[in-house]
Amino acid sequence: MESQKITCESATRGGRRYDDACGAAHALDLVGERWALLVIRELMLRPKRFSDLKADLPGISANVLTQRLEGLEAAGILVRRKLPPPASIQVYELTPWGYEAEPIFQTLGRWAARSPSHDPRLPLSAVSLLLSFRTMVDPARIAGLALDVGLDLGRELYRVRIGDGILTVARAAAGHASPDVTFTCAPPALAAAIYGGVPLAALEREGALEVKGDRASAERFVTLFPLPPKVGGGGKAEGRTRGAHSRPTVLTVITVVFRGGPDKALYTRTREQAGA
Repeated sequence: MESQKITCESATRGGRRYDDACGAAHALDLVGERWALLVIRELMLRPKRFSDLKADLPGISANVLTQRLEGLEAAGILVRRKLPPPASIQVYELTPWGYEAEPIFQTLGRWAARSPSHDPRLPLSAVSLLLSFRTMVDPARIAGLALDVGLDLGRELYRVRIGDGILTVARAAAGHASPDVTFTCAPPALAAAIYGGVPLAALEREGALEVKGDRASAERFVTLFPLPPKVGGGGKAEGRTRGAHSRPTVLTVITVVFRGGPDKALYTRTREQAGA
């Protein structure tokens, strides 16, 4: 019992614990500190340097990020390693046990998306967007569909492949065949099309997104990830989803894009078009 107690205390680095045998309570001991789960999220697709994590989590301070990385390493959720030459840089990488946490993000994501206060227009990282595809994909909509989508999200290229009723997301590798369609944009712009119901043509007109390849594939892709129905008063479902079936106003379109970082002139021009 003493060694078990020492292990638990080491895993939480002396922080406050729930002292509760429930597995959910211990999970909060391990990853319940602010930012801890988001650090894990950002490592789900690949190892990252400290500077990469800091850039992808702009609200976190360097001191807090250091604390979270140390705590997650002590808990056995991630490890530090040095990449071989010529890179020779230190990166943080999830352990096999750490990667097992992805279903947590999927379940939490689907559950929280039903909240009336959830705003899909807020900024999000590339990893957050990509993981949301695996969370929100509708099995009925991809049944019998074969689709290869390229995503140029700025710093990295990714491929989303759909086939045999399965969706996979991975970094793009050199030498592979060209995708059916490629989106070039910042993550919030593509999220606006998929989760905000913003027409691709509207985003293209404003220079927020570029589509190359088969247009029909692009239009179909953005309909594959419907949000679940919102809960109403008393926690009852409202019975509607937000996605490709609802179209916000032009002002909402640019609010989505502007929060992702486009220039202020674009925002001002579109506000005038919307009569704001």
